[in-house]
Amino acid sequence: MLWRMSESTKRHKAEAPKKLNFAIFICSTSRYQKLIHGESFRDESGELIEHYVKMAGHTVVLRSIIPDDRQKIEESMSEALQRQDVDAVVFCGGTGIAPSDVTIETVTPLLEKILPGFGELFRLLSYRDIGSAALLSRAIAGTAKGKVFFCIPGSPDAVKLSFEKLILPEAAHIVKHARE
Repeated sequence: MLWRMSESTKRHKAEAPKKLNFAIFICSTSRYQKLIHGESFRDESGELIEHYVKMAGHTVVLRSIIPDDRQKIEESMSEALQRQDVDAVVFCGGTGIAPSDVTIETVTPLLEKILPGFGELFRLLSYRDIGSAALLSRAIAGTAKGKVFFCIPGSPDAVKLSFEKLILPEAAHIVKHARE
């Protein structure tokens, strides 16, 4: 696919921060339960996010596994909003349609601006890979207090798609505008 970036977009991206500090929250009740009970588990999506962030030259300043629970998500959102060393925040998991999936409902009211294009593009790109099941994704992004927030599905494939195609290409650009 061919597309042409406008001169103003090129300029804005050039003026964007070169290095961002990320906070990563893995919203998984099952992993959280294993964590608090001292059971072994692998956080494949969290590891993958951290890999992408570091490979792009950014820093992970916070990484936590939390249950898909409104109070814990609100507390994590509050912590990210208060920390001066956080530029970008990723909530991974809890974006489906099961009654227990409450990440979107919890994060959205705390955002100042919603970026509907993030979810729209995520679903379009997902559709190309997985077909109509992409409509089950409620991925969103937005800004608050000069930070960018991404809520993405918990699968490694969703992490790969969102980081390669959307988050890493645009996070710094979004932060630049959110801080103007």
